Parts: sequence; structure tokens; C-alpha cells
Amino acid sequence: MRAAERTWRPPWPCPLGQVIGVLRHGGGDPTFHRDDDGTLWRGLRTPAGTATLRLEPRPADGAVHAAAWGEGAEWALAAVPAMLGGEDDAAAGFPAHRHPVVAELARRHPHWRMPRTGLVMESLVPAVIEQKVTGREAFAGFRNLVHRFGERAPGPGAARRLWVQPDPDTLARIPSWEWLRLPVDPARSHTVVRAARLAPSLERTLAMTPADADRGLRSLPGIGVWTSAEVRFRAHGDADAVSFGDYHVARDITYALTGEELDDAALAELLEPFRPHRYRVQRLVELAGLHHPRRGPRMAPRTHLPV
Repeated sequence: MRAAERTWRPPWPCPLGQVIGVLRHGGGDPTFHRDDDGTLWRGLRTPAGTATLRLEPRPADGAVHAAAWGEGAEWALAAVPAMLGGEDDAAAGFPAHRHPVVAELARRHPHWRMPRTGLVMESLVPAVIEQKVTGREAFAGFRNLVHRFGERAPGPGAARRLWVQPDPDTLARIPSWEWLRLPVDPARSHTVVRAARLAPSLERTLAMTPADADRGLRSLPGIGVWTSAEVRFRAHGDADAVSFGDYHVARDITYALTGEELDDAALAELLEPFRPHRYRVQRLVELAGLHHPRRGPRMAPRTHLPV
């Protein structure tokens, strides 16, 4: 199988790993692979079919070399600039100066940009599986889903043990007992199945304004503020999509900016001056590795589900 290729030269030094890292769901994400030299591989389900996408940073040339295989190869190559932040103008209106910590973080990470994958279901499925469970349980459930019902990525992706998520028709047909074996409980599995049956409508939110896309996603039972945000900052490139309701996000950001661990209400007030760039603050805090002190026992994975 021959590769389709392109070389993209962004007008800034693109930190490939920083930009695309948020698309990875845990260190064992079977749709994602990183070579020792920093080359990144992704298994994609595009509107044109499955694809293996290889992204090789070439900093000496100020370029990223992309190669793709499979029916969706051309679509994947066309999506590379947006996926790596090419549609994001980080300097357009982001008021980083309104808080000294944010200003410093923006200074430390001047080349980070918002990715936009243009693939709603790709982000929605793992986001739903990650609802209200520990990261360990969420990543295992997603990994098991892909291995059990997905397919090998085309071309050299298979040699990298790269997989592609299951298609919506497959997701919609998975019986309840198979979800429990992953393990994914009925509340989350029912949401994924409903989303799979409405996948074309959900993909159309990509053409909507951020507010309309949020409303469209949240019109589906089981998709709330947190899940919508997790989808929009990945698939839609929405720079205002804050993960309210997350177990750590509010405490991490408020601690980084104020020295206190506060709740979502306080976070909303703290981020209001940065609208419509509130997610930029969240991601800059994450990139800096800032977080509230981890005290006491961690939330334990649930054990009442079949394995």
C-alpha cells in the first residue's frame, strides 16, 4: 500500500507533541503511537474511510512531514494543518495579561495552538467512557472497546499495533453484556449507542457556532457540560470549551492562579475575563504541569462490574 504524502510548513515553530497530545486518551491509547524520534502515528476513521496518519516533525526545515495510508488518506492529509493548530490564531484577542500567572504561562508556551480534528465521534466516544470514573478505568474501557470492536489501522499502522475506533454502526449494535465486559456501565454505554445512531447529526455540529454546537451536543441525553467541552476543544477547536465538572480541573486551575483549591463556580468567575478563550487558560495550566496538592487516598476503581 503506497502512502499519500505532504509537507506542511506552519508560519510558527509547531510543537507537534504539545498540540496533538491532548488527542491521546491515556498512555495505552491503541489509536495513538509515538516513535522514539518524536514521530507520531494516529489511527483515524475519517468521512472517507479509515486511515493511518504519520506525523514527522522536521524542526530544522520548519516543517511537519505527513504520510497517510488507507481509504481516508487524502482526507487525513487535508486535515493536518487544522489538526496541528493551523486554523487557530492564538494572538487574536487572548487577554493573557489579565492575570500574571496566565501571562507567564503564555510566555513559556508561545507556539502552542488549538487543534481541530473535524471528527466529532472520535472525541465523543472516549469522552463518554471517561465520565465519572477514574482515569485508569476510563482508559481501560476505551482500550478494550477499540481492541474488541475496532479494526487495525491500514498500511504500516498495523506494524505499530495501531487501531481505529469502531464505526457508528458497530457501536450501535454492541449488546449490553459486551459493554459490561469492557467494563463500561449502562449509563455510559447507552449514551455511546444513542450518539452512534445520531452520528451524522453530531458531525454536523462542526459547521455551527460554538454556542450552537454546545447546544446540539448537549441535546443528547447523557452529554452534559463536561462531555460537550471535551469534544469541542478537540473536534471543533473551541478555545472557550472549559471542562467544568471535572474531578481535578477546577481545583488545578484555581490553585495555579490563586493558591487556593476552589470549585467550578469560583473557576467560572476567575475565567470570565478570558472569554472566549477560557480553554486556553486550562490547557496552559496543563502544559505547565501545575496542579493542586494531591492529598489523601485516590479515588479507587469500581469493582462491582463484570470483568
